[in-house]
Amino acid sequence: MAETGQLHSGSSPEDDMHTPLPISFDFKVPKKEINMVPDMGKWKRSQAYADYMGFILTLNEAVKGKKLTCEYTVSETVEKLLSLLDTLDRWIDETPPMDQPSRFGNKAYRSWFAKLEQKAEALVSAVIPPEVSAAVPEIAAYLKEAVGNPTRIDYGTGHEAAFAAFLCCLCKIGALRVEDQLAIIFKIFDRYLKVMRKLQKTYRMEPAGSQGVWGLDDFQFLPFIWGSSQLVDHPTLEPRHFVEEKIVNEHHQDYVFLDCIKFINEMKTGPFAEHSNQLWNISAVPTWSKVNQGLIRMYKAECLEKFPVIQHFKFGSLLSIQPAHP
Repeated sequence: MAETGQLHSGSSPEDDMHTPLPISFDFKVPKKEINMVPDMGKWKRSQAYADYMGFILTLNEAVKGKKLTCEYTVSETVEKLLSLLDTLDRWIDETPPMDQPSRFGNKAYRSWFAKLEQKAEALVSAVIPPEVSAAVPEIAAYLKEAVGNPTRIDYGTGHEAAFAAFLCCLCKIGALRVEDQLAIIFKIFDRYLKVMRKLQKTYRMEPAGSQGVWGLDDFQFLPFIWGSSQLVDHPTLEPRHFVEEKIVNEHHQDYVFLDCIKFINEMKTGPFAEHSNQLWNISAVPTWSKVNQGLIRMYKAECLEKFPVIQHFKFGSLLSIQPAHP
């Protein structure tokens, strides 16, 4: 197996996005480790959990107070990842939905997914440096998990978490670096969101494990965390404003949070308080920093600590089930 990789595993999240100390990873295809509810303790104590949350929080800090339209560097790796997502987008156009009696879960999605399953390793190979090519099967596994489930034709926060894990792994092997932090959210994740929305609309995908009106959102969670961080200390926009369609339409190009609200407004009809009750409640929170902190707590409780979500998470050498280093 591979004897390569660059990361000091006891490092802070910021260090994870540098590549200070080369240590060897014994790359392997990730597999499920959380098979029963009692296994959740293993997950919360794991190096994977520490690294994953460190990654989410590092990016949360990086985008604080910054607009989508601000200036930042776009590295070659970022360009390659955008090209990968463009390919997934093009495949949707090449795989139109089928005529079928059931309204939801268009079976053409399975043909689209089969193409990704077949080509995922080639797509990842084109992104990462050749000296860490042994990591391809491990990292490609997260890409395949990040786009929904071909059996149920659904998509939810567990799939979104797999995409964040995919990006986290690219940081751990040094393909993405500290200077890529803004581009990871403002370019890559933004593009990923748009491709996922197109998948959801084209193939009428079911929300995986949705709590309906009592959930935050049918499909995504992370853009609300990072999007609320962007709005911290904004001079004029307050949480109460995001339920006003006029303000959303004026500012959605600058802020991920408002872009997500715009998508909800397009997809759902009726009063906002009825179809998105949790978000409506959040609009009453006085400051964006309180919204941001509350969403991080909610993400841990509603996604990362829920067995039905985490039972699908896969662990390898980069995101390890082993207990975290003290």
